[in-house]
Amino acid sequence: MPTNRVSILNAEKLEIAILDYVEHPPSMRLTLESGWTTSTSGLDIYECLGKIIKELPDIKFLCKGAKINVRPSSMSSQMSSGIVAYEHKLGVKPSRKSIVNIFDYEDQDIINDPQMQTDYFFRWLESIK
Repeated sequence: MPTNRVSILNAEKLEIAILDYVEHPPSMRLTLESGWTTSTSGLDIYECLGKIIKELPDIKFLCKGAKINVRPSSMSSQMSSGIVAYEHKLGVKPSRKSIVNIFDYEDQDIINDPQMQTDYFFRWLESIK
């Protein structure tokens, strides 16, 4: 079971969360420094992370997978189980330079509801027409 350490802000205190996941079928377990855990499953690992983010809106996940403009394509979801995604910019078509790992560190434009990422994605689609 692969493991990733992700920085989080829990009650404004910087901590390290452990994210263990299984790609097939996609599932994820979060373990906080306190020992508290939660688990979820989904269509891919990106969706699993989104479900955990939504479950814990008071915790700020400092990773690309929690950034408003990051979302995997259908192909990257299938090929990488959603671990590889695109960092979209309004008005700009994606390129290889846009590819990110959802567990990589990020502290800008972090969301606490994955619906915000979906809304941004559709705004981005409109912006490249």
